[in-house]
Amino acid sequence: MLLEYDGAAYRGSQCQANGPSIQAELEAAINKLTGETRRVEFAGRTDSGVHALGQVAAFDSGSRLAETELLRGLNHFLPEDIAARAVREAQRDFDPRRDATSRVYRYRIDNRPVRSALTRGRAWHVAVPLDVARMTEGAKRLEGRHDFAAFAGPYEGQTRRTLSRCEVHAEHGEVVVEMQAEAFLPHQVRRTVGPLVEVGRGHRDLAWLESLLREAAPSSAGPVAPACGLYLVRVAYDGFEFGPPEEWMD
Repeated sequence: MLLEYDGAAYRGSQCQANGPSIQAELEAAINKLTGETRRVEFAGRTDSGVHALGQVAAFDSGSRLAETELLRGLNHFLPEDIAARAVREAQRDFDPRRDATSRVYRYRIDNRPVRSALTRGRAWHVAVPLDVARMTEGAKRLEGRHDFAAFAGPYEGQTRRTLSRCEVHAEHGEVVVEMQAEAFLPHQVRRTVGPLVEVGRGHRDLAWLESLLREAAPSSAGPVAPACGLYLVRVAYDGFEFGPPEEWMD
């Protein structure tokens, strides 16, 4: 399933003991539609308040419903802030997380001097004008394979990752940061956007940003950008897709 959701009302994608989750709502909709109790797996974990345009979820089912019937039925039972955009049958051993070849995240910054009522909860409002050229240069210096320990939350595993793309551009009063990698560390995108904003404000220079890749302590990059501006945009697979991404990712 290709999922789109507004994460503002949820504690995250995974089931939580202390609040609502995308997973719990999806599993409840599957149960109401098919009568089955199924476990849903996601391509990537999104935190509390984080949104998705192209999350991928998978579950096993014995239902005989056609894909179009399954899509309509799920959207009937899902709450209005979660939508199934497409449904496809996959091979039985398909794993939405391990089989993914890349993930794209987008971060929206409302850079207008006066806050907007319409982007509340969907973008980070930064009233000070940002130097997009400096942020773009900083983003380029983060591309490639590095130890991103400083840009991650507490994490005990391997912290080297390959950031294949990190781009910054301005459009209609917004500054947008987009990042692509095979896999991201926990909180890596938000801990990257925060320092890029510091560079854009002129509070930090590019040398400081690069030093975070070499000599900074784990989880030291900051400030951490708020969750409201973060979107999981696309998850890519070899030999499996939902159709042309331009139909659903923007």
